[in-house]
Amino acid sequence: MIRAGVVGATGYAGAELVRILSGHPEVKLNMTTSRQYAGKPFADIFPSMKGVVDLTCADYDGNQVAEKTDVVFMALPHKLPMNFVPELLKKGKKIIDLSADFRFSNVSAYEAAYQPHAAKDLLKESVYGLCEVFRDRIRTAKLIGNPGCYPTSVILPLYPLIQNGFVDAASIIADSKSGVSGAGRSLSQTSHYCEATESFKAYKVAGHRHQPEMNEILSLAAGAPVDITFVPHLLPMSRGMESTIYANLKKSVTYQDIYDCLAEFYAGCPFIRITDNGRPPDTAHVRGTNFCDIGFVLEKGKNRVILMAVIDNLVKGAAGQAVQNMNLMMGLSESAGLNAVPYPI
Repeated sequence: MIRAGVVGATGYAGAELVRILSGHPEVKLNMTTSRQYAGKPFADIFPSMKGVVDLTCADYDGNQVAEKTDVVFMALPHKLPMNFVPELLKKGKKIIDLSADFRFSNVSAYEAAYQPHAAKDLLKESVYGLCEVFRDRIRTAKLIGNPGCYPTSVILPLYPLIQNGFVDAASIIADSKSGVSGAGRSLSQTSHYCEATESFKAYKVAGHRHQPEMNEILSLAAGAPVDITFVPHLLPMSRGMESTIYANLKKSVTYQDIYDCLAEFYAGCPFIRITDNGRPPDTAHVRGTNFCDIGFVLEKGKNRVILMAVIDNLVKGAAGQAVQNMNLMMGLSESAGLNAVPYPI
């Protein structure tokens, strides 16, 4: 059995990791850490886990984490993991970091969006953990930068079309919407019930930290710099994410051409589902799962494709994708522990 630990287990992504790992057939969840809840049983913090998880949260101790685990999930805010990861790597641990600290290969791009990096040399070693695109590199990686939720929902539908020269990368506009859990568990005015319910609004327009992350990966697909327009929105629901993406076509293509491009690129990928006949995907159909559902429509007379993608922001957008990365790193079936059946309604 693989011994796993979740550092930062009481945030939303951390708790989702605990939920998934506790049902993983090849994993023994050995450790959960939490600064705020050190010394408290995990099931007291999340009563739904009573009888499922019997661990008590501990304060972070690098030696204890290394002693009890083979693979470590860092579910901490940005800036903290970069201070813990070097020590754990030296102790031979494999690490999946859910913050942005190791998502970038370009140090300047990270520091412009976040803060000075304390372990910038490790950016050369870290692998961007978008499994469907970088699977081969992930298999041999020791350090994974788990993608952000918005980038996952935007990059997956776009990457094959950009790589195959179907769309004009300079024309891309991504219009994305997230449930409130995307803001994390910490208190903030914008995520209070009275502020979020019966409300729908854009935020951080043309200035969200996930935009440079998307630009870096989509530039790899294009073989040239890409700078998309990205506008995130907050939805009055707990979880779920939908991205509608507009892009001009570089050449005349049919619906079948685009469908075949996506289907061929994602052949054998267990969590990518392409809808038929232009049917828009629905966040309800991926809730609690690691699926990404992709749909698209060709806009008649305008030489433009409208792509739509939905994910559960806490699963495929965070914890589920992290477990998918672990499965690849540890030589397991890619879908191990992630075969949750979607709710029919």
